[in-house]
Order: sequence, then C-alpha cells, then structure tokens
Amino acid sequence: MKHTYKITGMTCGNCKASVEKYLGNIDNVTNVAVDLEKNEAEVTMNKHIDTAELQKALPSKYNISEKEVKNVFASTSASSYEIEQEKSKLQQLKPLLLIMFYITVASVLLHYKNWNWGEAMLDFMGLFYIVFSFFKMLDLKGFPESFRMYDPLAKRVPVYGWVYPFIETALGLMFLMRFEVKIALIITLIVLGITTIGVTKTLLDKKSIRCACLGTALKLPMTEATFIENAIMIVMAILMLVN
Repeated sequence: MKHTYKITGMTCGNCKASVEKYLGNIDNVTNVAVDLEKNEAEVTMNKHIDTAELQKALPSKYNISEKEVKNVFASTSASSYEIEQEKSKLQQLKPLLLIMFYITVASVLLHYKNWNWGEAMLDFMGLFYIVFSFFKMLDLKGFPESFRMYDPLAKRVPVYGWVYPFIETALGLMFLMRFEVKIALIITLIVLGITTIGVTKTLLDKKSIRCACLGTALKLPMTEATFIENAIMIVMAILMLVN
C-alpha cells in the first residue's frame, strides 16, 4: 500500500536524502520517494504504519503529517479546512508582519518633527536590510540552501547565497549613513529584482517551500507577502532614483 505525506523542514537535497533514509529504515517500509519541491513523501509499506511512528523515526527538524484529501461533496468541510489553512498561514507570517510594522513605525518616528518622505524611505530601507540580514546571520550555513530553492542567481552561483546576508548589511549601512545612496539604490533594484523573479515563479508554480527572507530561524512559508515586501523596496528604490 502507498500513502502520501506532507513533510516540513526540508530545505535541500541532503534533507531529502535524510528523510528517505530514516523512513526507509522503518520495518515494513519497502520504498520512500520524496518530492522536495512539493514537500511530500510517498511511502510504500507492507502494512499500515501510524503517522506517530513515522515521526519518531525522523529528526525533530522534520514534521510529517498525512496529506489532506479534498472531498468535492463536502463543501462545508472544505471551506472550514481552507479557513484553518489561512489562519495557520497568518500565524506563521506574524513575525514578518510585526517586523515590517516596527520598521515602518521607527522610520516615521525618526522624522515626525521635520517630515521628509525621502529621508523616511531611506531609513526604512536601511532598517529593512539591517534587520533582515541579522536573522540571516543567525544561520549562515542553513540560509544559502534555503535561499537557492527560489533565487535564480543563488541556484546558478552558490557563493552568492553565502555573501547575500553581507550584501544586505552593507546596503543597510549605506542607506542609514547616506553613503553612495544612488549606488545602493541601483544594487537594490538588481538584487531584489532577481529574487522577486524567483519568488514570482515559485508562487505561480504553487510550490510549497520555506521563505528565507528572515533566514532559517523563523519558519516562514513562501507567500504573496514575500512578493509584496520585495515590491515595496523596489518601488521605493525607483521613486528615490527618479527624484
């Protein structure tokens, strides 16, 4: 018999190999096929194995659950499930939304006495980069693997994923110190433009992967919020260059 499970916590090929290895070592499991892009595992077994037993065989960083099967005849249940999914997504995005809120408030408070849109936007962009790079720095080994799952340049040039947090830190300092702002704006358009292409493709393909915008310390799903935060920075950069 075959069962399909959802697995969270996988970020790279090594994770895929580990999950296949640990699940394959369970008695009565004859085959394990993991789809990294879908975060799914198809497990073939001689007899039914409880999900809790499968979970025990995996390291704590992975979470396995039975894949939900939609029933077209149970519209009420389907609607309830979708609502729960939305609540779960919002709960996962809470850290990101709070960080964006605090960065916005800080940028406004820095200039509320002598308001200047341009200065406020530069501070917003500077704080954005500093805060986001901080979270990436918490796991410099894990971030590149998560980042290359959707960033086109990181996929082709692995070293780019390693230096990306430092690029963000440098850009943050440049904006906050008003040092070579025009260059920082151009680099922002290039860097975030590349990432946004990858994010857009991931969303259009409806892939279920982890967003690396806040590193690997916070398990954020790839959602439209990731696209929006990048779009905000890109629009600000364009406005600053035009003005």
